[in-house]
Amino acid sequence: MTTFIEYLKYALLGLIQGIAEILPISSSSHLMLFQHLLKVDSPGLTFEMFTNMASFIALLVFFRKEILSLLKSFFSYIFKKNERSENKKQFYYVIKLVIAILPIGILGLIFKDQIENLKSLLFVGIGLFITGSLLLVTYFTRNLRKELAEVSFASSALIGFSQAFSLLPGISRSGSTIVSGRATNLSLKTILTFSFLSYVLISLPISVLSIYDALKASEQINIGGFITAFIITFLATFFTAKIVMKRLKIKHLIYFGIYCLLISSLALVLHFI
Repeated sequence: MTTFIEYLKYALLGLIQGIAEILPISSSSHLMLFQHLLKVDSPGLTFEMFTNMASFIALLVFFRKEILSLLKSFFSYIFKKNERSENKKQFYYVIKLVIAILPIGILGLIFKDQIENLKSLLFVGIGLFITGSLLLVTYFTRNLRKELAEVSFASSALIGFSQAFSLLPGISRSGSTIVSGRATNLSLKTILTFSFLSYVLISLPISVLSIYDALKASEQINIGGFITAFIITFLATFFTAKIVMKRLKIKHLIYFGIYCLLISSLALVLHFI
């Protein structure tokens, strides 16, 4: 029977996953730190699949209008040969999203086992230090760059390669897209929209593979705890995305940069003591 404390544990894990998945602070690192500090065992692959699926569905719901518009224009351009400028623009936007997810998808499959072996507080600390440093560089060079509203093929390729580094512990996926997007002069809102839509696109095949891995692992699951984590993750992801899309500015990156450096220090201290 699931106790209140166990439900609370699953709720906290879901809350951390939902918030940290959206913010440029690395969700996997925070989950690992939380489990280490509170001496909580990892709930396993099935739990990861549940929470990642919850974040995926939350962003799918949040960006439902944009996604439906993209799909409608994409297929209209292909099958109806409707070359209206908006359809053409949306068609190429989808192509750019595909370009942006190819590196992380391919490298994630090839180096899956090696990446799993890097999951330690040492690598979390190093990764968070890199994430924090790059966010601070992006903040301090904010006035040196223009703000473009349209993603180019070059931007999508750079964002794609930077996202691949988020396979490593401590490297934030949203943080890497912000850094690379600003390097190509994209506005923050443009970067965030592109980043979250690319997350939705890559999450679909990842979720299918995660379900396969979870079934293969034959783990014993806590249905009540997992459902609790799923609901909390969904709500946390949805409302954090809503706040970030409305409120996040370039000037806020300094706080996330400093925060990542502090959490990096904590991870390294915990590793060496």
